[in-house]
Amino acid sequence: MPICRRSATEMRALGSTVAAACILATHALGAQPAATSGVAAIQDQGNAATERLKAVVAKQKTGAAPIPTPTLPPLSAPEIQRRAFDAMHRTSNPAMEDRARAALASGRAELTHERDAMSKRLGQALGLEAPDMHALAKGATPASAKDWVPALFVSSSMPTAILRTYAAQLEKVRGVMAFRGMPGGLTKVAPMVKLSAEILRRDPGCEGPACVMRNVQLIVDPILFRQHGVIRVPALAMVPGDPTQPYCEREDDIPTAAHIIYGDSALSGMLAEYARLGGDKEVSDAQARLDAR
Repeated sequence: MPICRRSATEMRALGSTVAAACILATHALGAQPAATSGVAAIQDQGNAATERLKAVVAKQKTGAAPIPTPTLPPLSAPEIQRRAFDAMHRTSNPAMEDRARAALASGRAELTHERDAMSKRLGQALGLEAPDMHALAKGATPASAKDWVPALFVSSSMPTAILRTYAAQLEKVRGVMAFRGMPGGLTKVAPMVKLSAEILRRDPGCEGPACVMRNVQLIVDPILFRQHGVIRVPALAMVPGDPTQPYCEREDDIPTAAHIIYGDSALSGMLAEYARLGGDKEVSDAQARLDAR
């Protein structure tokens, strides 16, 4: 079997490849010492920089002054403290201080006036004080012997919402809301004051003396109940004259209403029933006022 022999060209190419490999190996072996020497140089420079930094830090520690410990300043004398406190609260505008004093005095005077007025109104509403005739002359004409005033007999046990509705209707006809007694007894005025305010406030959520009240008189009059024979509430009577007069100013033989209307209905329905029973003359003015608004 014949043996294949390489040509001269193939032999020359193979020799060139071997020679190139030997050259690369020689270069790689020669480059190792150079790389090693470069790493060593970098390490030497880093060590030198570290030593220099240590020397600078040590020099600063040796030559720097010690940091003092923080301490609070000493307290000043009581006289100095008082003067400083007075200076902080002293106003630099006397005119502003005068206006503030004047406003405070005016507010106190107005509050005293409002408190006295509310106390007087409460006394008139409870029948403990004579009504203000001058105010009545400006607002509503006082009832005479020929006038009939709608008097609605109620009780403090009735729901406040119903009493407020009746108060709004009575304000239109210049009527009166009458109670037999006060909640808690005649010796306790505070519950009646609270109930009166809840009934007469136009805004039920309002609190305080600045709330707007309805122009309706509330009276506590057991004698009026007994004179008209009222046995249950609510009840309506057209009372001749002025039912808000104090006890001491009334006559013994005062006239009473001709009819008593019972029933939990609107004021217009009670007036219509009163007219149906023959009291159309007594309720004509109240019905006209109720229909006009």
